[in-house]
Amino acid sequence: MTDRPPTSGSDPHATAAAARAEQPAAAKKTARKAPAKKAAAEKTATKKTAATKTAKTAAKKTTTAAKAANPEKAAKKTATAKKTAVAKKAVAKKAVAKKAVAKKAVAKKAVAKKTAAKTAGAAGKAAAETAKAAKGAKAAPEKAAAKKAPARQTPTRQPTARTTATATTAAATTAAKKTAAKKSAVKKTAVKKTAVKKTAAPKTAARKTAVAKTAVTAPAAAPSPAAAPAPAAPAAAPVSPAVDAADRYRLLDGTHHDPHAVLGAHPVPGGVAVRAYRPYALGVAVVAGDRQVELRHDGEGFFSGLLPLADVPEYRLEVAYEGTVQVVEDAYRFLPALGELDLHLIGEGRHEELWRALGAQPMTHEGVEGTRFTVWAPNARGVRVAGDFNLWDGAACPMRSLGGTGVWELFVPGVGEGELYKFEITRPDGSKTLRADPMARRTETPPATSSVVHASHHAWEDGEWMARRAERPAHEAPFSVYEVHLASWRPGLTYRQLAEQLPAYVKDLGFTHVELMPVAEHPFGGSWGYQVTGFYAPTARLGTPDDFKYLVDALHQAGIGVIMDWVPAHFPRDAWALAEFDGRPLYEHADPLRAAHPDWGTLEFDFGRREVRNFLVANAVFWCEEFHIDGLRVDAVASMLYLDYSREPGQWTPNEHGGRENLDAVAFLQEMNATVYRRAPGVVTVAEESTAWDGVTRSTHHRGPSGFGGLGFGLKWNMGWMHDSLDYMSHEPVHRRYHHGEMTFSMVYAYSENYVLPISHDEVVHGKGSLVSKMPGDWWQQRANLRAYLAFMWSHPGKQLLFMGQEFAQGAEWSEMRGPDWWLLDPNWGAAADHRGVLDLVRDLNAVYRDTPALWERDVHPDGFQWVVADGAEDNVLAYLRYDADGAPLLAVSNFASAPRHDYRLGVPDDVPAWVEVLNTDAGRYGGSDVVHPDPVKPEPQGWHGRPASIRLTLPPLATVWLRPA
Repeated sequence: MTDRPPTSGSDPHATAAAARAEQPAAAKKTARKAPAKKAAAEKTATKKTAATKTAKTAAKKTTTAAKAANPEKAAKKTATAKKTAVAKKAVAKKAVAKKAVAKKAVAKKAVAKKTAAKTAGAAGKAAAETAKAAKGAKAAPEKAAAKKAPARQTPTRQPTARTTATATTAAATTAAKKTAAKKSAVKKTAVKKTAVKKTAAPKTAARKTAVAKTAVTAPAAAPSPAAAPAPAAPAAAPVSPAVDAADRYRLLDGTHHDPHAVLGAHPVPGGVAVRAYRPYALGVAVVAGDRQVELRHDGEGFFSGLLPLADVPEYRLEVAYEGTVQVVEDAYRFLPALGELDLHLIGEGRHEELWRALGAQPMTHEGVEGTRFTVWAPNARGVRVAGDFNLWDGAACPMRSLGGTGVWELFVPGVGEGELYKFEITRPDGSKTLRADPMARRTETPPATSSVVHASHHAWEDGEWMARRAERPAHEAPFSVYEVHLASWRPGLTYRQLAEQLPAYVKDLGFTHVELMPVAEHPFGGSWGYQVTGFYAPTARLGTPDDFKYLVDALHQAGIGVIMDWVPAHFPRDAWALAEFDGRPLYEHADPLRAAHPDWGTLEFDFGRREVRNFLVANAVFWCEEFHIDGLRVDAVASMLYLDYSREPGQWTPNEHGGRENLDAVAFLQEMNATVYRRAPGVVTVAEESTAWDGVTRSTHHRGPSGFGGLGFGLKWNMGWMHDSLDYMSHEPVHRRYHHGEMTFSMVYAYSENYVLPISHDEVVHGKGSLVSKMPGDWWQQRANLRAYLAFMWSHPGKQLLFMGQEFAQGAEWSEMRGPDWWLLDPNWGAAADHRGVLDLVRDLNAVYRDTPALWERDVHPDGFQWVVADGAEDNVLAYLRYDADGAPLLAVSNFASAPRHDYRLGVPDDVPAWVEVLNTDAGRYGGSDVVHPDPVKPEPQGWHGRPASIRLTLPPLATVWLRPA
């Protein structure tokens, strides 16, 4: 990359005061130069006798050498050298001013002769040594004086050191070939050349280095015992505080990895250099205590100055803009606001509180309030933060790279809550991209995409709930879930408005938990929140993060647990979000076949990369700890577990063992579950896993027949039960005898996992119809089937989940744009009683369920269930017993025929003196035909269904009845 050349021409921001400031500096240089020359002259005069002797000795040696080569020429040279030595005695007594010119001429000639001596031959070498010996006494002080008094800098472009050195060598070679008769003329010419070169001396350090190297490597003169010692090295000269061309270019180009090493205040020879980049400023001054120093404008928004101080002071910048002057802290005077331990854990992929290290964090750093911005972008050539606070010009806030972790950091003073921001990333190919913060805790309301600086101020009041939520594991506790799409449950309500209505409604119906969708921010409402772009931010459509906390708090205070849908399987391709975040695949897999999700056009996470696993594991912990979430329902687990999920042969690559299991995803899910259960007691994780993967809810350290440890989930959606049972219910009663196995098969595998029985949003959209509309028959039969099915579901082993609107038999399928048809419950609506009947049933189901441990305590234990009638296909009857931990039973009987079954005999235990009906879905108050059993039912000693006693019941049509000991 070619550096941008420094700006040429006059600077419109330079002041007359700056110009005047240069004059005293030049005078000081001249003043320092004169005493040094005077001292050198005095030393030379004092030791002139020694110099003369040295010259004679050198001449003698030279004459001997020269005679061997050319006796006649050598004699002539020796005479010349003697004359020169005598002449030099007189020169020593001349005025100091003339002596200075002569010294420089001799010094220049010495350099030329030394260079020429390398190529001239024996005779030329001897002549050069003779001349050098005669002037050796003066050479050392003259060189020291030349170094001490550097040439004045000029604003014009100078020749490089290499060019100058080449020219000098050529001139020296030519001079060596001239005859002795023309020697005097050559000396005069050398003096003139030296004067010219003095005026055009380059200002770069490279030129000085080249000259110094030539002096060292040239042939040394004959040693002189009386030679004067070199003077002490002078103090370092002040350096220019301006940003050099290379750093300037990288800062403007957005590719600087360490702007703090350039901008801000830094000790340099001559004082403290202060540099600032303020692209829109008219002027910048440094304010340190009662001192104020104007900085010079170096062009393109760069300002610099040299403070005559030994140490960096506490300072601020006074920045003048058109119409205003601001006194601000300098962002580039602060040490990193991210600790070494954080960086170590990030590098290891083990930072379980990643949200505290990355993202935008308002804080007080080194006594100054502001916001620390951090982002992981290891492939970026440079990162800058842009926002309202810098007019969205990222050039004003370049970030620094913190080592090999790939983390970039910048503390920006004065930036606080509510500020919008994004990260401007320079990709490896040099192009730029503006990205939302992957760790943002708050976002703009879609379709806007900026991140928002946020700090929480919510004061939790759910201490009682949090203290007791871990008393009983979820699979051994009552667990009935009301699934809610927040944006459409009551369209138009905010989080805080929902907090006034939703907890009361759910509590009245008796559900133990709500499952909320969507929570994390997403750009497209039609995705229902399953294509997430803001994994650490509740959707801004309904309010702020603190507003969402208020809703969770209200639900907890009402005794209701909160589960949220969590989506770690994939993310959308939006150009402002995670896709190729820093110019290369980062969060997604580098292999396009592994990265592209075949069903949804999204990208799958690279679960094998430790930083990506850390991002997701910490995200799960974040929701549980920061928002007091009680459960995570993990979406699309099956698509994560299989490499060939929705892929044809040739579109996927087997794992290292030749199998189709995604070993990276397995390791991620195990780590996530283990971390959540360790850090957040009482939280449950629920897998939406649609295959027969072994050990979804088994502990991670227990290996199963497949050789894998368990995934570690607490519960798993029973998709097989859902599909089979809904298929059975969709048939006319007369045909159900042929599908009886669809209702009994679930008990074959009921205890292979800890199950939830889900009637979710997926089953009531996209043309599938609502739950009641799936039922056959007329309106009365549809509602009767629905009521019988719900009671069957609540009594079946496993937990329950019901999507909103199905609790009152909404006829239309759900739409996220409309929500439930609440008007169906309006007393002024003619069929309102029909819908209220189903709503009342759901309320009673939950009430009896919670009060009957037999329905939930032994859900995952085979001894909690016994068939009574499993083979009643001809009658469309199912009957079974449920038991609690103490052996107390509940008898559930379902008649899915459209006709009643009179005196239907059922085998029961003989240790129960009487059975009482606790729920009958055919009750008149629910809209049924009111075939009920108001009196206790006593068993008869007649054995039936393999049991010593039996009871006789009239089974209502399309109904489920629950009985328990009186």
